[in-house]
Amino acid sequence: MKFKIIFTAAALLATQAFAIAGIGFHYTPNVGTTLKKADKAPIEGTNNQLSMSHGDFDFIQGFGFKAWIDILPFIDIEATFNIQFASYNASLWNGDEEIPLHIELSGVPFGKATPKYIAMNGDISVTKPFSLPLFPIRPYVGGGLTMHLNTFVLNNRFVTNVYKNVEEKAKSNNEPMPANANELAKRLASEVVDVAKDEGLNKSIGFHLLAGVRFKLPIIPIAAYANVKCYFGGDYDSDIDAGHFAFELGGGFAL
Repeated sequence: MKFKIIFTAAALLATQAFAIAGIGFHYTPNVGTTLKKADKAPIEGTNNQLSMSHGDFDFIQGFGFKAWIDILPFIDIEATFNIQFASYNASLWNGDEEIPLHIELSGVPFGKATPKYIAMNGDISVTKPFSLPLFPIRPYVGGGLTMHLNTFVLNNRFVTNVYKNVEEKAKSNNEPMPANANELAKRLASEVVDVAKDEGLNKSIGFHLLAGVRFKLPIIPIAAYANVKCYFGGDYDSDIDAGHFAFELGGGFAL
């Protein structure tokens, strides 16, 4: 009899541990997404006077926000927004003279920064939860739709397009291109930085699968969670090798 009472009380506490809804903040690394290094290569149209190179990175990481609803019968729903990023070096070359490219950022403590690759995604997920008697945890599996928003890579192809635009602008205004390679390099570097600041995001749609677990003690309105997601689809810059796997480790407020 005592055992039945204890078991019933424990099961009740475990049931109460699951929230009606919640909102959280998490750390989200993506260890599979990489950028390969590009050595110096001539910029098309410059008669081999100017070259371009960029560095690499081995992973991206960042943070995200999540909201979820547990009260629905049979399924849970969660919405997630993640921002992951990494820095890399990029340079123009006039022969052996290097001209590092820095993107000017307004509204931040520093005026210039090395180029950043930024990957953002918004996920809408439907999950199937599983109950574990006597344990205040809620494992689940599911999937859903993903909206990808990615920045470009400052590479040779990008700089070549900027150079062609500079040429066309000079022709339309009947202005000569700088004859001196050093002056041409400085002008091109300035144009690249200006165009890079105004370049938009690459948007695409994909889907994802996920597995995760949430933990919440009874009465206390705090929850922790861990997710692993596998992404399919999405349009990335050709220089990016997308890893497609991301982790979410965080916690938040849950009612």
